[in-house]
Amino acid sequence: MASLSSYKERNFLAVIGDEDTVTGLLLAGIGHVTTGANATRNFLIVDPKTETEKIEKSFDELTSRKDIGILLINQHVAEKIRYKIDTYTAAFPAVLEIPSKDHPYDPEKDSVLKRVRRLFGE
Repeated sequence: MASLSSYKERNFLAVIGDEDTVTGLLLAGIGHVTTGANATRNFLIVDPKTETEKIEKSFDELTSRKDIGILLINQHVAEKIRYKIDTYTAAFPAVLEIPSKDHPYDPEKDSVLKRVRRLFGE
């Protein structure tokens, strides 16, 4: 079991997704941008021109931060970095795949549901 200190400082949600998803979540209040020379933010807007390397780098940065508890990622974006999603095993931040307006959710592709099925031998 994780100790209290391992998750008590995880105050933020993060999101990697299309413009509509990220905008909606930012309007809901999840946005956090730091100032200074090493400014960081807890979101990445992905469009068709966004390179896979940029998505991978953002995923690595967001999952290594100690102030993020949950990382939400559009499922169609997660497909671009599926190998990273499937090999990610840390408890925090939890990585959850969500649908987007233009791409329906497919439970067969969801990494969390795949792990649950393996645990129950399905």
